[in-house]
Amino acid sequence: MNKDNAKEIILDSKAFLVSETDNKGNIKFANEEFCKYSKYSLDELIGKPHNLVRHHDMPRAAFKDLWNTIKQGKTWKGFVKNESKSGQYYWVFATIYPFKSCDGSNGFISCRRKASEDEIIKYTALYKTMKAQEK
Repeated sequence: MNKDNAKEIILDSKAFLVSETDNKGNIKFANEEFCKYSKYSLDELIGKPHNLVRHHDMPRAAFKDLWNTIKQGKTWKGFVKNESKSGQYYWVFATIYPFKSCDGSNGFISCRRKASEDEIIKYTALYKTMKAQEK
């Protein structure tokens, strides 16, 4: 096992991470599994920007596409590498869609599941290429 793999958190196959943000991306809700894998308490997450868990390996273009899609009222799906409070990382397949909260405000819901090993290998390589193009 290489050093980087020691930092990886492998999600349980039945894990289902959910969060709600306002229309600016600030967290309004996070379920217990999101807290478990991000290693943040709910109190630490509420009101904070969702990019708190963004891993530095994620290319800016991926999030530009995400925001362009959801701001148009469409659902975005994709693979995301997140970083926990402890500095470990975990991969998810995310589905993010516009949502009207019960308080009447607009925001977004993100539902995430475990990414497969093949998906992680594929997107690690793709994102590495995309990050190199950012420089």
